[in-house]
Amino acid sequence: MLAAAGSALAQEEVPTVDSGDTAWMITATALVLMMTIPGLALFYGGMVRKKNVVAMTAQNFALAALMSVVWMVIGYSLAFGDGGAMQAYVGGLDNLFLAGLGVDSISGTIPESVFMTFQMTFAIITAALITGAFADRMKFSSMLVFMTLWSIVVYAPVCHWVWGGGFLGSDGVLDFAGGTVVHINAGVAGLVACLVLGPRKGYGTENMAPHNVVLTMIGASFLWVGWFGFNAGSELAADGRAGMAMAVTQIAAAMAALSWMAVEWIIRGKPTLLGLATGAVAGLIAITPAAGFVNPMGAFWIGIAAGVFCYFASTSLKKALGYDDALDVFGVHAVGGIVGAILTGVFATAAITGADAPLGAIDGNWAQVGVQIKGIVATILYCGLATFVLLMVTKIFFGLRITPQEEVEGLDISLHGEVIQ
Repeated sequence: MLAAAGSALAQEEVPTVDSGDTAWMITATALVLMMTIPGLALFYGGMVRKKNVVAMTAQNFALAALMSVVWMVIGYSLAFGDGGAMQAYVGGLDNLFLAGLGVDSISGTIPESVFMTFQMTFAIITAALITGAFADRMKFSSMLVFMTLWSIVVYAPVCHWVWGGGFLGSDGVLDFAGGTVVHINAGVAGLVACLVLGPRKGYGTENMAPHNVVLTMIGASFLWVGWFGFNAGSELAADGRAGMAMAVTQIAAAMAALSWMAVEWIIRGKPTLLGLATGAVAGLIAITPAAGFVNPMGAFWIGIAAGVFCYFASTSLKKALGYDDALDVFGVHAVGGIVGAILTGVFATAAITGADAPLGAIDGNWAQVGVQIKGIVATILYCGLATFVLLMVTKIFFGLRITPQEEVEGLDISLHGEVIQ
């Protein structure tokens, strides 16, 4: 009896902080924050017209601050708290204002404070991504209100569904680093927002080309580097799986950049720097849900598919449907996330995770593709409807769009009183 009791006690692992895992996760958290500021700010800032650069970058910088506070106050609790009877759908309110988070709080092998901040950076960039869809035409004040509501009502619950013990995670949806939670969520919200706001003044008749594609390339470079924190960091440990996530992230990004370039070269006759940068980002998006589940060959094919599908979604599909998604948030993020989520179901393999059962179609488990589609559909439906309602509420109380005169003048001077020289 004593021997049995001793054996049982030995099997109960006492949570302890691993210094190597902690050091890596602190680094990964900083890398993901760099994706928004300066990465996304420069990526988007280079793609808008010169008269709206300050406004675009101000939105990204302001959201980095705003989402940090919202996450601290309520977002983290809703995403990762105990939801009790509502656990399948949303977390509880026990951790409002990070109640209970102390120096000794542990999550896995890292301090909970590090885990919380790492997840905070995901909430930051998801909100910031949406701004590209309605660039050049939303009131700054209304943007802040809408994003606050959206992060609480949409982002936190969907995050909980997948990573916080909700129904999608329980049903087996695979999303290693945010293909569904971040990219489909942001892309769908962006599409709804640009449809509700309507097209930019002069859309389709005026030249709205990016004012500085070099800035966009520099921003994409920050995103590419930061994505290693995004994907490899989502392992929450410094181990072999994190290393593989880093490798497949690089492969997918490279292949997507090349496949986008090839398609653009064939169709338009010239490869563009904007296309190369956007293609790389599309590959990074598509590998995000798959990063901890696929091998290098899986990443190779995911990258090719991302470049091709996102190119046509951002050109042919957008033109056919006529919506003004200014910086192609839907075409790159939602479509890239959908491609990645489905192909995760195809290429996920137990050889990477060490699972005993077959994981994806490549292992013989074709049912995983259906599970992935379930996660995609649930996210699209909830995000689309909730985003529309929140935009309508914001419109009723605060208005959404700047005046025609302000739009012609440019948001930089009309909303912020600043211009770049």
